[in-house]
Amino acid sequence: MIYEILVPGNAQGKARPRMNTRTGRAYTPPKTKNYEYEIKQWFVHTYPQYKTLQGRLKVTIVAYFSIPESTSKKKAEQMLQNEISPTKKPDIDNIVKAVLDSLNGLAYRDDTQVTILNVEKVYADQPKVYVKIEEY
Repeated sequence: MIYEILVPGNAQGKARPRMNTRTGRAYTPPKTKNYEYEIKQWFVHTYPQYKTLQGRLKVTIVAYFSIPESTSKKKAEQMLQNEISPTKKPDIDNIVKAVLDSLNGLAYRDDTQVTILNVEKVYADQPKVYVKIEEY
């Protein structure tokens, strides 16, 4: 079984937990919660009859970043041909955490099932995040 989703918009990394100084409890920042919820919604919308995967998994994540407006045409062409990669925030590991955590319990039981992970940051005309999950 293979699941593929495309989440439009800018990739966001998982922010570190914050502390409530009054209660002393840790909480996930709202921006992170909203982004994880958005990924869940795209998954459920794409696969309304989904079945939670039980075996080992290979996950591919490609984060597409828009080309900055001030970029020259020559440099923009190099970016689209993947000769120049985005070396900006969010960090690639935080993108992975946000995506994998958001699909826990939906696409798979737990992200510990992921044994192969391919991640890439590239430039494109439109920002989006592509996720492919396959059992092998």
